[in-house]
Amino acid sequence: MSISVTTTCRDLAELLPAARQAVRLLFQECYKAGISNIFITETYRSQERQNYLYAQGRTRPGQIVTWTLQSNHKSRLAWDIAVGPPQSLYDVATLSKVGAIARKLGITWGGDWMGNIDRPHFEVKANWQIPTGYKLGQVIVPSNSKMQVQLIVEDKSKEENALTNTNWNPESPAMEAAVEAFLAQATKEGIIQESHLKDLQNKHMTTDRLLGLYITIQQRRNK
Repeated sequence: MSISVTTTCRDLAELLPAARQAVRLLFQECYKAGISNIFITETYRSQERQNYLYAQGRTRPGQIVTWTLQSNHKSRLAWDIAVGPPQSLYDVATLSKVGAIARKLGITWGGDWMGNIDRPHFEVKANWQIPTGYKLGQVIVPSNSKMQVQLIVEDKSKEENALTNTNWNPESPAMEAAVEAFLAQATKEGIIQESHLKDLQNKHMTTDRLLGLYITIQQRRNK
């Protein structure tokens, strides 16, 4: 995947499997603790982008934003988060609560570092595994401040389960038909734009995006 040095990547799919699971579990446990206004600000970062950021405040105008040319973002094992309204973007109290939850999950928090403290930063080793006693469910991990962390509830209809199944496979005819029917109805009701349905039909729909659409549709129908 080619990413411009000026563009921030927020795609979980760009992380290694261990990091993807760690992100989801962290957001899930934050949600359970009453923290739902956090979101991803960066996942994978190329060496070229790291060089670009390092130059800021040194050979390029602006404030210094990083102290290293070597970051675990490059290894696809790190991610940054921020806090949505009503708190400030990097609210220390909220990030500290998230950091405390991360410690319990075996996730490294940049707020625990000596010297170069980086509270929005989290990372894991490539061999990280879900700790004993925790189970990962279906969680919506926001990539902007307009969305909230969400957990998908259990006991859904067959059609809804097709949308939220962890192993959703767009190549499965039964699942694809159920999902297409669901989005087609939402399009007909004017809840979502037709472009979402076309992306599904053209195989351009990611599971995270689909889950986000599901939440949006259900919320609007329940108003």
